[in-house]
Amino acid sequence: MRGTAVICRRELAGLFLSPLAWILLFASVLLNGFLFSYVLTKSRDVTASLEYVFGDGLFFWGLMLVLAPLLAMRLLAEETASGTLEFLRTAPVSDVAVVLGKFLAGSVFMAVLWSSAFLYAGALELWGTSPDWGHVVTMFLGALLASSTFLAISLVTSSLTNTPLLSAFLSLMACVWWLILPMLVASLLAQMRGLLATVFGNARAVEGYVLAMLDRMSIFRHFGRSYFRGVLDTAEVVFFLTWIAFFLFLTTRALEARRWRG
Repeated sequence: MRGTAVICRRELAGLFLSPLAWILLFASVLLNGFLFSYVLTKSRDVTASLEYVFGDGLFFWGLMLVLAPLLAMRLLAEETASGTLEFLRTAPVSDVAVVLGKFLAGSVFMAVLWSSAFLYAGALELWGTSPDWGHVVTMFLGALLASSTFLAISLVTSSLTNTPLLSAFLSLMACVWWLILPMLVASLLAQMRGLLATVFGNARAVEGYVLAMLDRMSIFRHFGRSYFRGVLDTAEVVFFLTWIAFFLFLTTRALEARRWRG
C-alpha cells in the first residue's frame, strides 16, 4: 500500500505541474459551465441543467471518452516510450502498486474535474435556488465511477504499446466500443433474425438472451438507472468497481508479461 501511495503522489505531482492538465481542466469546466448556464436559461429547471452536464448530454460522455485515453497515455504509454517506466519498475514496488498508483492519480484528476458539480450547485444555492444536494452527490459519484471505468480500460490498451498516440487511439476505440456495444449488437441481431430463426428455431429467445447479457454490461443502463436519478444503489457501485478491478488486473498482467519478455 505504501508503494501505491508513493506512485500516486508522484503521478499527481506530474499531472498537476504540467500545463496540459490545467488546460484540459480549464477547457472542460468552462464548456461544462457554459452548457449548464445555457440549459438553465432555456429550461429554468435546476435539476435538468445539472443532469444535462452530468449524464444527459453528449458532452458529458464525449468528455470521458477523450480524457480517459489522454490520461492513460500520459500515465503509461509516455513513460514507456521515454524509458522511465522501466526505471520505475526496478524500484522496490510491485507492478500492482504501479498500476494502482497510476489509476488512483488519474481518478483523482477526474474527481477534481467532476467536482465542478458542487460549484454549480453552490452558485444556485447562493442565488436562492436550493438544488437537491443528494442528487448532486450521486451524480458526482456516478460520473467518477464511470470515468474511472473508462480510465481502467484505457490503461489496459496503454500497457500494450510504446507509442503514445497509438495508445490514445486504441484507448479511445476501446472505450467507444465498450459504450456502444449493446446498441451495435442489438442492431446486428435485428438484421440477422432470419438466420437465427433458421439455426436456432426461436430467434426472439436468442436475441433476448444476448441483449439481456449485454444490457448487464451497459454503462448507460447502470448509470441511468441509479446515479442519474439520484439513487445510490450498492449494486451499481459493485458493477463499476468489479469492472474496474478486472481491467486493472489485465493491466497488471500486461506489465508483468512485458517484464518477462525483457
